[in-house]
Amino acid sequence: MSENLTLDDLAVPLRALRLLAVDLGHLPAPTVSISTIYPDRLELSLHSGLPGFEAWREALGAAAEDVNYRVQNGGRTCVLRTTAAYAGAELELIGYGDVDAPVPAEAGAA
Repeated sequence: MSENLTLDDLAVPLRALRLLAVDLGHLPAPTVSISTIYPDRLELSLHSGLPGFEAWREALGAAAEDVNYRVQNGGRTCVLRTTAAYAGAELELIGYGDVDAPVPAEAGAA
């Protein structure tokens, strides 16, 4: 992190976000995060189930085998996470969904 960053220093993820809105605007709206800690990263989080995550993953061309899976919240919430490159930015895609039957934490720690 640099305390001397300017908005121009975040141009890569901002440009990626702009292009995503144009190219993939039909996909479910994610929560979007850009941080000065990782100035080349754009984080897209989907909190309303896993179908939205899958739609984004497929549209970004991220391989299913590159998705990390874990559970949290006492085994009641599953978290899918992957990364992809887009317009020069590192996209971090995160999806949260309910687990039908609670999973022991050690079982989801893949």
